[in-house]
Amino acid sequence: MLPHSPFNRIQAPAKLNIRLKVIGRRTDGYHELVSIMVPVSLFDDLELEIIPQPGIMLTSHGLFVPDGEENLAYRAAQAFFSLTGIDQGLSINLTKRIPVAAGLGGGSSDAAHTLKALNDMFANPLSFKDLEGLAVRLGADVPFFLQCRPSIASGIGEILEPIENWPEFWYVIVTPPFQVSTSWAYDNLNLRLTGNEYASILETLEKGPFKVADFLENDLETVTSIRFPVIDTIKKSLMDVGAEGALMSGSGPSTFGIFISEDQALSAKRHLTPKNLGDVFAVAWVSKNAGDHDPLGSKE
Repeated sequence: MLPHSPFNRIQAPAKLNIRLKVIGRRTDGYHELVSIMVPVSLFDDLELEIIPQPGIMLTSHGLFVPDGEENLAYRAAQAFFSLTGIDQGLSINLTKRIPVAAGLGGGSSDAAHTLKALNDMFANPLSFKDLEGLAVRLGADVPFFLQCRPSIASGIGEILEPIENWPEFWYVIVTPPFQVSTSWAYDNLNLRLTGNEYASILETLEKGPFKVADFLENDLETVTSIRFPVIDTIKKSLMDVGAEGALMSGSGPSTFGIFISEDQALSAKRHLTPKNLGDVFAVAWVSKNAGDHDPLGSKE
């Protein structure tokens, strides 16, 4: 099959977990969770081009990531070609800006946006349901990035309920200079019984105006912050510069504060950067069409 378009350039945003509750463990080893997830304007750039040479060639710039099958974007392209039966060479040029193994979902976003870009390049041989099937096999966060809008995620993260009219907050993210293994964080989590988390979130959202700080809870933070107490230091620093609330995202170590306005967020970033707690980003949430937004999350 010849491509409808031989080239595609896209932006893949990061995500924040506004809430993350782990409610059980499945027999296949995955954990059941309920989470509020929001895409934000810290982007990786992806350039995909059909090439004469067979196979997939991935070249990365910026932050270090593997260039072969360990890379989720590479595996996403493999999965797309395998399912469609399309036999074409592909070049992927990845500019990596989202910190790696940092709780921001960068690899999952790269994978999801590679799937969407390839499907667009070949005039949509796969339905959205087909793409969802590929996404969940690539990783628990990948389905979220296919939809790429504020959502309640449940199951292992593949069951998504969009949240309409999510407040247009700004977020300041601090990523300290170390990585955290997601599997390590889950393996060390002490599971506790919880109520009907999903229904509780829906009820709060449906009541009308709410304080987003009331949602801020992450079960994995209790694991990661014990080993890396700088996370608590970052949270306090974010609150000291005016955050409405602060939380670690995913399995960490990235930690964010919520701000009402762009001016407040940029001011907080200026105050936090000299503290040398890590890379500091000021970001907004992005809509479904993430590529229509300018990358606001450049670090200082």
